[in-house]
Amino acid sequence: MKPAWAAFVSVAAVLAVVALLVTTWPSTTPTPRFVATSPEVVAPTSDVPPSTPPHTPLATSSPSPRVPERTSVPGATRRGNRPPVVNSGPRTGNLVALTFDADLTVSMRESLDSGRVKSYANLRILDQLERDRVPATFFLTGMWVEQYPQVTRRIARNDRFELANHTYGHESFVDNCYGLPRIPRSKMTSDVDKTFDIIGRYGGRQTRFFRFPGLCHDRAALDALAPLGVTVVDGDVVSGDPFAKRWQPIVKAVLTNVRPGSVIILHVTEANAAMTDDALPHILAGLKERGLQPAMLSEVLAAR
Repeated sequence: MKPAWAAFVSVAAVLAVVALLVTTWPSTTPTPRFVATSPEVVAPTSDVPPSTPPHTPLATSSPSPRVPERTSVPGATRRGNRPPVVNSGPRTGNLVALTFDADLTVSMRESLDSGRVKSYANLRILDQLERDRVPATFFLTGMWVEQYPQVTRRIARNDRFELANHTYGHESFVDNCYGLPRIPRSKMTSDVDKTFDIIGRYGGRQTRFFRFPGLCHDRAALDALAPLGVTVVDGDVVSGDPFAKRWQPIVKAVLTNVRPGSVIILHVTEANAAMTDDALPHILAGLKERGLQPAMLSEVLAAR
């Protein structure tokens, strides 16, 4: 007879063999390919690469596109070269530029100081442009800016308005230019450069566009601007608004000659262009009827 402990060992060995068979026998239940991690999200196991993301995040609004930084000032050209002279933009598309000159001379300022003239700043024009959200470009004399700093600040704050240069005191760069006093050749460059500095203090949409008083210039005048890196802008539609007695001829002059790409010359100097604000709504209506859209000068010249 075997001892009791031997029988116990035999039984234990049998039980161990049975347990081994049970744990190694293949399961009849397949291993799940995905393991649920939450009621909403199903995560793939590492050995089954998913063809699509395990879950789709909630839709969010796309971020606003980043506004590109302005890498150059409109109208800027290579310094040292004679500046280009432009009259209009490309004749394609439907854009036209409304430009307003803000003249002020020594004699005009004396008229203001003496009380003979009330104002050379036509605020009704600004009111109309702002109300109708019309883009425009303003060619400012430095003397006008100094006389009307609050109006200049108002122009600079409007993102639809550009600021450009029209000399300091509206002196002519050539002889016999509509009776304007002549600036000495030695002062031409510094006069324009100083005006850029004056205008630049107000910020806003600054440009390197320049317009000669009376559109009068010659080779020597252009050479004087070579160090400043500017674009000279004349214009192909002259409204004739200075000293006009009625608004109708102004409207006719503009709408008869305007074309795609045109640069329209108007004035914001109230006392010597008193009919411009009356003509402006008719000009805007006529442009709309012709399918033409006002834009800033930089946009018109850049259109292709």
